[in-house]
Amino acid sequence: MRLLIVGSLEGHMITAGKIAFEKGAKVATVDDVDQAMASLRTGNGADLLMVDIGLDIDKLCKHLDAERFSVPVIACGIGTQPSKAGDAIRSGAKEYIPLPPDAELIAAVLAAVTEETTSLIYKDPATAAVLKLAEQIAPSDASVLVTGESGTGKEVMSRYLHSKSKRAKKNFISVNCAAIPENLLESELFGHEKGAFTGAISRRIGKFEEANGGTLLLDEISEMHPRLQAKLLRAVQEREIDRVGGNQPIKVDIRLLATSNRDLEEEVKKGNFREDLYFRLNVVTIEMPSLRDRPLDIEILADHFLGKYAESNGVAKPAITPEAMAQLMQHHWRGNVRELENTMHRAVLLSRDNLVGPEAIMLTGSSFAPAAAAQTVVTQAPTSTAAAQAYGGGTSQTPSQPVSPSVGDSNNTQTDEKLVGRTVADVEKDLILNTLEHCLGNRTHAANILGISIRTLRNKLKLYSEDGTEITSPGNISEHLSPSV
Repeated sequence: MRLLIVGSLEGHMITAGKIAFEKGAKVATVDDVDQAMASLRTGNGADLLMVDIGLDIDKLCKHLDAERFSVPVIACGIGTQPSKAGDAIRSGAKEYIPLPPDAELIAAVLAAVTEETTSLIYKDPATAAVLKLAEQIAPSDASVLVTGESGTGKEVMSRYLHSKSKRAKKNFISVNCAAIPENLLESELFGHEKGAFTGAISRRIGKFEEANGGTLLLDEISEMHPRLQAKLLRAVQEREIDRVGGNQPIKVDIRLLATSNRDLEEEVKKGNFREDLYFRLNVVTIEMPSLRDRPLDIEILADHFLGKYAESNGVAKPAITPEAMAQLMQHHWRGNVRELENTMHRAVLLSRDNLVGPEAIMLTGSSFAPAAAAQTVVTQAPTSTAAAQAYGGGTSQTPSQPVSPSVGDSNNTQTDEKLVGRTVADVEKDLILNTLEHCLGNRTHAANILGISIRTLRNKLKLYSEDGTEITSPGNISEHLSPSV
């Protein structure tokens, strides 16, 4: 992990850096905000910034946002400084750490950042088979295409491939092709020279150069515009790039990984994706199974997320009842692991008496589960029973019909009646807003569940907002908490 320390705080920041170095982090130091931005622009990169609270953290966070650097910021100050800490967090810092540094606290912060990006938790044989293939191909430099539905863990698998490769000690750089506008993505990937376009106030190193010697992940590559695919093809073939506004080709040594939640062969047929680029990327394909195709992972992941969000909310980890676990096992999980994570986060918030019961499991999307999935749910009833017993469920019986209200004919009829007479735009609006609420306002998670790009989601929400519709803000959970308050 790459740690960039900004400021000194009478030498305490350097001490924190030494602790981080002993824990395995790569540590660099700069004196102020301007030097920090210059370091990031030149391609040094960072996975975490620890910043002196006496510096202008608001300015730093605004620069990071404007220049599309997605790096968490931790503010640091001597002792407890509630007022300054609050200002820093409102400006965009993720946390405040008091100094002199505590070795265990620094280790916990580093572990939290690493855990979010590299954890692979599984129990199902379907996942084990995928990991076995990943371990076989990881040591090579072959390009790998990781496919699967949204929320199945494609980026986590990509990081796993890097961690098992001979480039593991070098940089792992990820670019979300869906989240960056087309006119900015070229500069993001290949970099630009000063004055190359309006707003190019200095030279910036692109992700290809930043990943030099390591691994570059092109996340959701199917969202890339065909015009830019041509330039990418040359970079993949020649391992050579041109900065925007530059006149000298630059050699790069990278391993390329790509992910997509779409069928790229179908996109090639439609003319949306270049066939030659597809074959260049598709040396090896790893298909991540959906969560409903690896049911044994549900209980172990649910338990993991309960622990994670209990700790982050400062509460004891609740136990899950057999009835609640049965609900989880029977759900379609259209949003896969990401949807399960959101569900368990809500369950922690809604748990009572340190128990997660059925009333705390708020599932969404059941009406969108295909009929075939409903059949699968019924055949998995024994697994649900086993999971219930594993959680102390004794001999409780698994229902003969899934909990989902979409399975029964009468409920399907009621759903149809609610839809008939409404416009597609009206139904789409309800779907988008309900999904956003389900994700507690998290736009990225909502877009992945909906199967649309973050750009499309933002445009839709802007239209709804202009019409006077109230949009769920990130972190707004008042609607979910009201029943148990």
